[in-house]
Amino acid sequence: MRNLIKNFIFILLIFLIISGIFTLFSKPFERGKELSITELIDEINQGKIKKIAVSGNELEIIYLDDSEAKSRKEAEAALSESLINLGVDKEKLRKVEIETKEKGGTFSWLGPVFILLLPLLLFGLFFFMIFKQAKAGAAQAFDFTRARARLFGPGAKLKEKVSFDEIGGLKEAKEELKEIVDFLKNPKKYLQIGARIPRGVLLMGPPGAGKTLLAKAIASSANVPFFSISGSEFIELFVGVGGARIRSLFDQARKAGRAIIFIDEIDSIGKVRGVGVTGGHEEREQTLNQLLSEMDGIGREEEILVFGATNRPEYLDPALLRPGRFDRRIVLDLPDVNEREEILKIHCRGKPLALNVNLREIAERTPGFSGADLANLVNEAAILAARRNKNQVYQEELLESIEKVLLGPERKSHILSEKEKKIAAYHEAGHALVASSIPEAEPVRKISIVARGLAAGYTLKMPAEERKIKTKSEFLAEMATLLGGYCAEKIKFGQITTGGANDLERASQLARKLVMEYGMSSLGPIAFGQKEELIFLGREEIYRNFSEKVAAKIDKEIEKFVKNAEKEAKKILTKKKDLLEKIAKTLIEKETIEKEEFEKLVKPEKAKKVRMPKLPTKGEKSLKVKIKQV
Repeated sequence: MRNLIKNFIFILLIFLIISGIFTLFSKPFERGKELSITELIDEINQGKIKKIAVSGNELEIIYLDDSEAKSRKEAEAALSESLINLGVDKEKLRKVEIETKEKGGTFSWLGPVFILLLPLLLFGLFFFMIFKQAKAGAAQAFDFTRARARLFGPGAKLKEKVSFDEIGGLKEAKEELKEIVDFLKNPKKYLQIGARIPRGVLLMGPPGAGKTLLAKAIASSANVPFFSISGSEFIELFVGVGGARIRSLFDQARKAGRAIIFIDEIDSIGKVRGVGVTGGHEEREQTLNQLLSEMDGIGREEEILVFGATNRPEYLDPALLRPGRFDRRIVLDLPDVNEREEILKIHCRGKPLALNVNLREIAERTPGFSGADLANLVNEAAILAARRNKNQVYQEELLESIEKVLLGPERKSHILSEKEKKIAAYHEAGHALVASSIPEAEPVRKISIVARGLAAGYTLKMPAEERKIKTKSEFLAEMATLLGGYCAEKIKFGQITTGGANDLERASQLARKLVMEYGMSSLGPIAFGQKEELIFLGREEIYRNFSEKVAAKIDKEIEKFVKNAEKEAKKILTKKKDLLEKIAKTLIEKETIEKEEFEKLVKPEKAKKVRMPKLPTKGEKSLKVKIKQV
């Protein structure tokens, strides 16, 4: 489309130039009035002629009124002599200015030639441009199958360098990768002892964990050409392009000698092969087949390593993961509190921090944050400080940035009515009060009814310590906390609102997981349902591998979990209704309650801790709630 517009403008410009030239030179070539020599003599005798210009045998005649005419004289004879011989009045002739010009001239022949040749030259230039573009298009067609990999390392135009010291956490992963870098620098040390370095290394981890950053650190440390490309860049509309680009990529690496190939988001071409709607010969599968073939073709003496990165390793084809291909897998976990503090220190370099900044506190308040999230947090804090015309980043900017990254920016224009504000206050107070009353629940860090993102209010809960495994009682406590807002609305206003829709959805999903995935229900240690990804539809489906009778039991178990969580939340809020009123009124007045103030509000009730009830077994007919006095 862009070339078409360019050609149209070029053609229009050509026609405008031709029209201008024609207009400019058309007047000199207009055919003027022709006089015979006898008529010329009569005009001179009548005193109408002002000037006669003689150019060879051609006469240009100018009248007194500045009109023009043309005539010719006899050859080999002077004009005056010819006119006198033909009877011109000598007195009248003296009054006429006679000017003699040299015959011909450069413009006399160049002008017509120029007018004739210029259109031909312009059209020739036009067709030359057309053919040139056609030739470039043909060259691009041949270059279409070439892999467009970005080159890092020696010979690269990109100057971005990342060292392992600039990456926080990931200690084990960095040790594994440093070993591979050492092989590229000193291959003889490994080959002499008979060791074979892995052909492929797969980096697995959640988004933002540092997979691409580690790849750049390898490129900077190994000092070898590093070809980086995304898996989605192989697949095009045309059949065969993906396989051709795989071949091109490996050819480039072999020409470089020692090299590293990095394929980001490798799951886009490495998903499990299978017969779908389009059959077993779709373009993605052919691309994967070519990748498998090229990795098998890497010889023991060839110093070429293939790195892949994905956050969905469960969808990769088994042939891609077998020994001899991606036979070394490095798992990147989300950073713990110490690693988060280290990452924050790295991203705070070059930023003026105030003396009151406590990065340890920020690290403790950000469980589940990836390295990319922490980098975004520090950047948002710096932007917030600059917006407030501060010269340093203070602790309040960093704390506020946590909520911005989690929930989104404050929506100050979203002003709640008095009724909505009251409902939101009691809803969030219900969440916080239930969480503070159950020992297994996570402690409350902050309560707010200031709208952020899609939430009209929120209750932030942060775990006291890092946890990789959760118990059943912790899940039950979380479900009761989720339903705390729903129950608070019901107790206070006698009706419910749409504000608890997300809480109900999350509680139901959690109950379904307890029954179907974690084996924590009375149905026993059985996992129900089988997850399968429909590649051709681009979504994941859960297939039922159980009967209708079992499905009915699953539904009853899910309902039992949710109902018991509701019952527990309602019991706590009914018993502590006065405290609920107190927290809600404080929230309406201040809009935000921090951890310290919240603990002061519930301190008189701290002595009373409610233990989550045990779920009834098949032999139990009733549920007995035990309340432990601490």
